[in-house]
Amino acid sequence: MKLDIGKLPGLDKLLDTGKLSDALYGLGWATVKRLPEPVAVQLGERIADAVWKRRGNGVRRLEANLARVVPDASPQALSRLSRAGMRSYMRYWMESFRLPAWSRERVAEGVDVTDVHHLTDALDSDRGVILALPHMGNYDLAGAWVTTKLGVPFTTVAQRLKPETLYDRFVAYREGLGMEVLPHNGGAAFGILARRLRAGGLVCLVADRDLSRSGMEVKFFGEAAKMPAGPAMLALQTGTVLLPVTLWYDGTPVMRGRVHPGIEVPETGTRTDKAAAMTQAMADAFASGIAEHPEDWHMLQRLWLADLEPRGTGARETETP
Repeated sequence: MKLDIGKLPGLDKLLDTGKLSDALYGLGWATVKRLPEPVAVQLGERIADAVWKRRGNGVRRLEANLARVVPDASPQALSRLSRAGMRSYMRYWMESFRLPAWSRERVAEGVDVTDVHHLTDALDSDRGVILALPHMGNYDLAGAWVTTKLGVPFTTVAQRLKPETLYDRFVAYREGLGMEVLPHNGGAAFGILARRLRAGGLVCLVADRDLSRSGMEVKFFGEAAKMPAGPAMLALQTGTVLLPVTLWYDGTPVMRGRVHPGIEVPETGTRTDKAAAMTQAMADAFASGIAEHPEDWHMLQRLWLADLEPRGTGARETETP
């Protein structure tokens, strides 16, 4: 089956705008989940290549971010890396569109996690567990694997998206995969997450980008950035285990992952000092995984402090669900 992406409705208008996520999600619900897997893979690669060639805001930002991860890369190598990054990002979308149609066996076999004992041992301790992830691989698939393979439900927080209908669809989609989804409304979700953890539950948080701009400052690939304080503060308040996780693809249908060792709570210092040290440790774990698999880090937004615009200025960047 030959796919002519030039004939996809409205593609020329959405390639360089924030409408990409909304339009692709609608297309996914309507068609992609019904496609044979090889066709969906081909479609995702062709769309990724078309978006990459247009070099819109998201692609340029991804390339600028990757330049910090691989500072010695030549312009040609960086260009190849950003193209691979867009293909990885579109794989995330195509898998996510098809996940509701996957069997339990397909989900269970679709992820291979190294050092998963860090997670299972922590769950067996009944202390509660926080998994913190960067925007790598497919965290929705990883979540479905946790609920399916391990049989463990969990709670997460979803970024508010526009339009509101898109946010509602993402919540319904993730709840269908076995997740409890709370809206990201400042600190409103913190109390619920703390209660889930004190009851021995599992909380999963994507935590490499501070949406509030009030997070903890960290050194990330040698430069200042801010990451959410929530994972560390929750761990401190509830006495739960904080485990970083990184995800990547290796050219096979199976997504790979690694559960990093738990982040230790410093013995001395104020609560803020301890949270800052733990957030830095989380950032270091993220950096180790991203450095090994930079093409699978889907950061199409500004992250480092040197790149951030003051509030109310600068172009709006596409949000990542």
